[in-house]
Amino acid sequence: MTHTATHRMSKEMEQCIQDCLDCYRVCLQTVTYCLKMGGKHAAAEHILLLLDCAEICQTSASFMLRNSDLHGQACAVCAEVCERCAESCEQFGEDIQMKACAEACRRCAASCNQMARAQGKAA
Repeated sequence: MTHTATHRMSKEMEQCIQDCLDCYRVCLQTVTYCLKMGGKHAAAEHILLLLDCAEICQTSASFMLRNSDLHGQACAVCAEVCERCAESCEQFGEDIQMKACAEACRRCAASCNQMARAQGKAA
């Protein structure tokens, strides 16, 4: 067995991966929801931000799963995108889907900030 195969992830990294994958799923579901809702929900800048967030969450999870030396940088960018996405989703008030998306983004941002700080990459 190689050293990489025996590498055990920290609980924090395992949680961050899960938070990233959860956020990825919720953001993609929210894109579909927003396009069906139309109006301000379907504004191009909002949809693009949701797609950016989903993509960087998937990428960050992948970097951590592979134990990439660059996962700290990926997580730093992910945290920033998640914060922006949460702010965008929070503008929709009491909309349950939008609140769920904002909450997933905030959880992911917090986890990714923790990973970035652990790697010395936090802003």
